[in-house]
Amino acid sequence: MLIIPAIDLKDGACVRLRQGRMEDSTVFSNDPVEMAAKWVEAGCRRLHLVDLNGAFEGQPVNGDVVKAIAARYPNLPIQIGGGIRNLDTIEHYVSAGVSFVIIGTKAVKEPEFVAEACKAFPGKVIVGLDAMNGFVATDGWAEISELQVVDLAKRFEADGVSAIVYTDIAKDGMMQGCNVEATAALARATRIPVIASGGIHHIGDVQSLLDARAPGIVGAITGRAIYEGTLDIAEAQALCDSFK
Repeated sequence: MLIIPAIDLKDGACVRLRQGRMEDSTVFSNDPVEMAAKWVEAGCRRLHLVDLNGAFEGQPVNGDVVKAIAARYPNLPIQIGGGIRNLDTIEHYVSAGVSFVIIGTKAVKEPEFVAEACKAFPGKVIVGLDAMNGFVATDGWAEISELQVVDLAKRFEADGVSAIVYTDIAKDGMMQGCNVEATAALARATRIPVIASGGIHHIGDVQSLLDARAPGIVGAITGRAIYEGTLDIAEAQALCDSFK
């Protein structure tokens, strides 16, 4: 399992939100590229970038920052989400050196677009499923749909999706532990690898994900915990690497 640092971009700065609320953000750095360098030097093997403005506006807003990070670390797998609603945007990011694009709102509202994207960019597409009480949320978490996460995930199994990033909104940014039970249930219900997101606070939360022994959980995204120092990336990754 990979420990994946999150760099959430808002107005060109690196921030963290609580439960997805744009008005409840904390700025951790005005230089996201240097923040990326910090996590790379700490030993991370993948970065998770989110264009928060893009998620709300439906088109990339912080693309220049993403491109700068990808240019600085051309051999580091980078995944980006937020405002990815068409093939041109995917082409832009892939050309900039991004390894994976995360399709969220568009995947929920137009699931056929996922198959189209996977065909055009094989191996490059991740689906982001964000949930509140098991129901999928869209538009920067501003809307809650009537779709169950597990049901929607199964729809994408034949499309060639590389992974699902699963976020429990109630846990995100709250540092109260991630929803291990729901994450493990999703991983067991679908053949698509799952990346856990939201709520990791300390090394015990990483251990809980490992103890779930759901082989489909291949990564865990962490944000506020590494910024506030309650989780050490190197220690967490070492734990994952040593887990039998």
